[in-house]
Formats: sequence, structure tokens, C-alpha cells
Amino acid sequence: MVRVRPDFPPGTQNTLRLHKLLGDTDLWNAFKEGDKNAFGELFRRHYSLLYQYGIKLHPDTVVVEDCIQDLFFELWQSRSASPIQSVKAYLLTALKYKLFKVHRDQPTVKEFDDGNDGVHFDISHDNFMIAKEDDRKKTKRVINALQQLPGRQREIIYLRMYQNLSYEEIGEVMGINYQVCRNLLSQSLKSLRKILQG
Repeated sequence: MVRVRPDFPPGTQNTLRLHKLLGDTDLWNAFKEGDKNAFGELFRRHYSLLYQYGIKLHPDTVVVEDCIQDLFFELWQSRSASPIQSVKAYLLTALKYKLFKVHRDQPTVKEFDDGNDGVHFDISHDNFMIAKEDDRKKTKRVINALQQLPGRQREIIYLRMYQNLSYEEIGEVMGINYQVCRNLLSQSLKSLRKILQG
């Protein structure tokens, strides 16, 4: 529940309710015009997604939280950003680059490299949902199989299957084009099936 500060101008509570009904693009455009309430709604709407994605890339939750805060601070400071296709993909990409920069600048931080393809991406039972949650054996088997995949394959499966991102959005987050994205997902799912059948 959003608490409205008493010094907000009349009608602000209605504005906050309206912002909850707006799509991401409309919120983004309102934020670019300087609407603090739209900016706050973007933060509330995407914080959990960014945090869950961030902790898969970086082991330190404090660093992830700081990077999310920095990301939104910088967004507010530079509201003149060019138009974007997907707010979700833009935020995920920006956070990913922030975390990689922290890792590069702080060599004492645990390595990202998982030995497969230079990308650390952790998927656990808590964040990967299977249709039947009560089928624990199947869930555990899938999670174990996922952990055997290279980091980029785990990442694309997570973004597509768990976060339901489009191929275009995944391409933006992972820095690959549409066709490479489709091919990588297909290859990743084939690899996963092969491990599960083995």
C-alpha cells in the first residue's frame, strides 16, 4: 500500500492510483516529463524483478540493492534518455552492466565465471517454477539439469520461461540479435532435454 505524504498536493492519491493502471511505456514517458509519482511506480513495479535477476548475477545482496538504487538515481538525473522499446528489458540490461562493472572494479568479489562460458548465472529451486509445485523430485531433477548448462543457456531459459520476456527483450538484455536469441533458446532447451533423458 502506498502511503501518501501529507504535503502532496490535492489529487495526488488519485494520481498514484492512476499510475498503477498505466503500462510501463506510459509510466516511462510520464517519468521522463518529470513525474515523480510515475518514477516511484516504475521503481515499485520493477524492484523485485531486478533484485531476483541481480542476485543470479552477483552473490552479494547488498551490492545488488546498491546497484538498483544507483540505477534509479541515475535514471532520475538523466531523464532525457532516448525512447526505449521495453522498460523491463532496459532496466535488466542496465542492472546487468552495473553489476559487471562492480565486479570488474572490485577484484575481491567472487568470480562471475562459472567455468563454462564466463557467465555466472544461478538458478535455484526458489526461483524456477514448475507447473506442479508438489512434484519435488521432478523439480529437483530439472534444477540439477539446469545447473549443468553453461551460464548463458541458464540465463536465456530463466528470462524466457520464468520472466516471460519476448525474444526482442531477451536480445536486448543479453546483447544478441533476434535470430541468435531464438537459436540459443532452442539449443539450450535441447541441451536441457538431453541431460534430463541421460
